[in-house]
Amino acid sequence: MKKFTLLSFLLALLGASSAWGAGSTSTPEPAIDPEYARAQQLVQRKEWTPAVQVLEDFTRTNPKSADGFNLLGYSYRNLKRMDEALAAYNQALKLEPSHKGAHEYIGIAFIQLGQIDKAREHLVALDKICTFTCEEYRDLKKAYEEASKTKYK
Repeated sequence: MKKFTLLSFLLALLGASSAWGAGSTSTPEPAIDPEYARAQQLVQRKEWTPAVQVLEDFTRTNPKSADGFNLLGYSYRNLKRMDEALAAYNQALKLEPSHKGAHEYIGIAFIQLGQIDKAREHLVALDKICTFTCEEYRDLKKAYEEASKTKYK
């Protein structure tokens, strides 16, 4: 009963905040850095080496960008440069401990390395971070379950 009451309250609050915001001007989304956008395009095209080059420069000039380090780790991982990938993911998590993408991707890296228990730690972290589950949690959980089946066969 308490969950239903809390859920009703949250839904009512969301509806009220929408009504309060009606007619007000919204603040524009912050502009995305052109180098980061370039890196995202390279990643989408699976051009890992150029993406790493752009992201290494980007993270050097933007050392507080958890997203930059996460994407750098993703690119390293796809080049099978796992030590560098783990270092980049860890930096992303140091900057933003609740970074869902970094938890998912480092979990996948640990699965690829056969370190299922470490992957589980990040699955547990995502379970705490994601209120009603999230894509990152579901993706890592699926990979974790598949890896667990293979490991214990």
